[in-house]
Amino acid sequence: MSVQSTVLDNGMTILTHAMPHLESASVGIWVKSGSRSEQASEHGISHLLEHMAFKGTTSRTAREIVEEVETVGGSMNAATSIENTGYFVRVLKEDVGLAADILADILQNSVFDRDDLTREQNVIVQEIGASRDDPDHLVFDLFQNAVFPDQPIGRNILGTEETVRGFSPDNLRTYMDRNYVGDRMVLAAAGNVNHDQLVDKMAQKFSNLKANGAPAPVPATYVGGDQRLERDHEQAHVILGLEGRAYNGDGYYAAQILASILGGGMSSRLFQEVREKRGLCYSVYAFHWAFEDSGVFAVSASTGEDQVADLIPVIVDELVKATNDITEQEVSRVRNQIRARLLMALESPSSRAGQLASQFVLWGRAIPLEETVARIERITADRVKHVATELFGAAKPTIAGLGPIKGLPPVSTIAAALKV
Repeated sequence: MSVQSTVLDNGMTILTHAMPHLESASVGIWVKSGSRSEQASEHGISHLLEHMAFKGTTSRTAREIVEEVETVGGSMNAATSIENTGYFVRVLKEDVGLAADILADILQNSVFDRDDLTREQNVIVQEIGASRDDPDHLVFDLFQNAVFPDQPIGRNILGTEETVRGFSPDNLRTYMDRNYVGDRMVLAAAGNVNHDQLVDKMAQKFSNLKANGAPAPVPATYVGGDQRLERDHEQAHVILGLEGRAYNGDGYYAAQILASILGGGMSSRLFQEVREKRGLCYSVYAFHWAFEDSGVFAVSASTGEDQVADLIPVIVDELVKATNDITEQEVSRVRNQIRARLLMALESPSSRAGQLASQFVLWGRAIPLEETVARIERITADRVKHVATELFGAAKPTIAGLGPIKGLPPVSTIAAALKV
């Protein structure tokens, strides 16, 4: 596997995986800065900045940025998460230099024009309204706030109408100057790319980038609690969560495997028991949400009003059973699923670039496939049961409910049922 890594003098890391048999490449810059990097007065600024980066630089208008990429058949996008923001371009092999130049330009020379900002604020306010109308989205906002109340990590990514409309171009520049520094940034590229050429270009383009100094995020503290919003929906949307593991913490991989066994697909325990056997809901899945210094293990389900009271006890019973009867066969199945996902990512330059960037942002380096597989292979059924007992036995649950949820039991009842 031809992965190369270079750290520039400014602290930025260049990671590439050369795939010379391909005709295309994906190039992106990921910044270890997301919504939890915001101060209270900056709620939503990370996401707004991601939008505004494409709205014009000192040498390109917003239209010219788009036209230069699309004229050569390329595409570009960006995304903001709680801990990271990514900007990425997909092009043919002969246009990798253009992709890198565009990325460097929007992250170094954006003008943040006041009129453009006003228009984009209006767009994001509409996005905030749409998210409030989407129960799948809103219940996660409720859940996140219940898990981490009064903390940056507990605020939603979009912000509020008030905060978003209140930002000025200077606010964007201040936030960017504080957080977009070399040792928090990685350029990851995969496909038909030349590592040395990208290193030379980025060293030149980011020669004035501040090397470090971004403040550490406010530490996350799992609190847990109860957030309910009764609405006249057809479906009740419910998330039941417990404290999980940080991605650098002991038990991370076992918690990931546990989530897949319980609710990672159609063969999972929850899908089979809750949907296939009992018909209590259409959608049910489990997930392990890991952060740098905390984590959440949760089950999400959508069901009818008459099934809410029956749904939660069945989910809780499946969690409790997982502390005793996880089998080696189940662990082996999930290991195969993880290995397949890792290998499939190698076949897509976009997926591979994202994989490299994620690994660097999370663990500070690109991790060879063989190392990840070896870590997963060491996880046994006994280890998964042990982690399940630690997670569920703590019994400090979080409940978020939205819709017709009168039948949703209190947190204290759920906590008592989870004692293992």
